[in-house]
Amino acid sequence: MFTGLIEQLGEVESVRQTDAGRELRIAAPFTDLQNGESIAVNGACLTVREFGAGWFEAAAVVTTLERTAIGDWKKGTRVNLERAMRSGDRLGGHIVQGHVDCVGVVAAVERSGDALLIDLSLPQSIEPLFVLHGSIAVDGVSLTVNELKPGGLQLSLIEYTLRHTTLGDLKPGTSVHVEADIIAKHVRRLLEPYLKEASALNSVADFSLEH
Repeated sequence: MFTGLIEQLGEVESVRQTDAGRELRIAAPFTDLQNGESIAVNGACLTVREFGAGWFEAAAVVTTLERTAIGDWKKGTRVNLERAMRSGDRLGGHIVQGHVDCVGVVAAVERSGDALLIDLSLPQSIEPLFVLHGSIAVDGVSLTVNELKPGGLQLSLIEYTLRHTTLGDLKPGTSVHVEADIIAKHVRRLLEPYLKEASALNSVADFSLEH
């Protein structure tokens, strides 16, 4: 489990295909890693396979590659890094699982005073999980939905976020990892049977009125 507060910036040093999957060697300033621990890399939870002074290796399996943009990463790609939350830590962001729900695409970038406004295009299936001023994780960063828009939403990034994460590099066409609030996902799942029932009743009512 993570909080969406980025600890360090890393950089992909090498990428290779092995029996473990798409294996990434990432330069990072961590000094006390453990084999098997979890690190959110741009919001995708990966397992440390090996590590050394100033680097660690992790592998993305096929199911991870299908849900993320990791397949596009190459040498020099900058990434946001967060180690797993420890019991007793402050939850300064929000509950982030490191399970990427979809890949969003930056539709527009606009400066507005001291903030950078980012418009994201999202798949229609995930749009209902977001609410105005609700939580969203973008490339592992805990953010607040600034505005809901047709086909997506808008983010407002402050100067601190731009300095301490990779989000300052975003430009139109950039792909980003998106994770919706886990509470919203559970609520949607619990309501699904009732929503389907209501939809069926409305269909019957409409049919009766037409005939």
